[in-house]
Amino acid sequence: MLASPLAAGVLRRARERGVVEVLLHQLRDYASGRHLQVDDTPYGGGPGMVMRPEPLVAAIEHVAAAERPRRILLSPRGVPFSDERARRILLSPRGVPFGDQRARALACERALLLICPRYEGVDERVTAYVDEELSIGDYVLTGGEIAALVVMDAVVRLLPGAVGNQVSPSQDSHAGGLLEHPQYTRPEEFRGARVPEVLLRGDHAAIAHWRREESLRATLARRPDLLARAPLSDGDRAILRRLGWRDG
Repeated sequence: MLASPLAAGVLRRARERGVVEVLLHQLRDYASGRHLQVDDTPYGGGPGMVMRPEPLVAAIEHVAAAERPRRILLSPRGVPFSDERARRILLSPRGVPFGDQRARALACERALLLICPRYEGVDERVTAYVDEELSIGDYVLTGGEIAALVVMDAVVRLLPGAVGNQVSPSQDSHAGGLLEHPQYTRPEEFRGARVPEVLLRGDHAAIAHWRREESLRATLARRPDLLARAPLSDGDRAILRRLGWRDG
């Protein structure tokens, strides 16, 4: 599940450039017993299986290994670290919603330990060994690996040197609290639809004003909830009122 995404796009280039290192660890490497069992039936009955605490906590505690250089570590099951240990994150549908601000905060961490549950989740006692629980949305996946990839992709692209143009992440949707303005490229006309004239004139002040207004327009139309916490200037509010927004 992880090999293909890690070998493509920004994640691949970031790894090749030494911006980030990714280590994958299998939970069964920390399991004991003949069958290396990592799950069991839930106490109290009910459907599905629950991940056992022993192999998960053993994996997490393996962070007592030798200190390593700055890196982000993805682990479906656990990764060794010590001293400035990796921030331990359990992917969980009951976790705090993951968004742009959290991604930027995590990009400042020395390392991340992403723990990927499966089945009905993990034994509740495991949560005492993690720093936080994160959710990528109000739905349930078959496992935490995909959620971990979402978190890693969002975080890695914010690291210096991960993307070709380092300005890009600062101008994306949500970076400034709003959705991004529309983008256009060649040709100037496609099936009767033309690129807005303002983008062709070379007037950078006019372009900046147009982009800001279109960003506000898109946010008002598609995600008006974002406006309540977006950093809006008096000019922004005037534009929004003209577009039909009722402040408060």
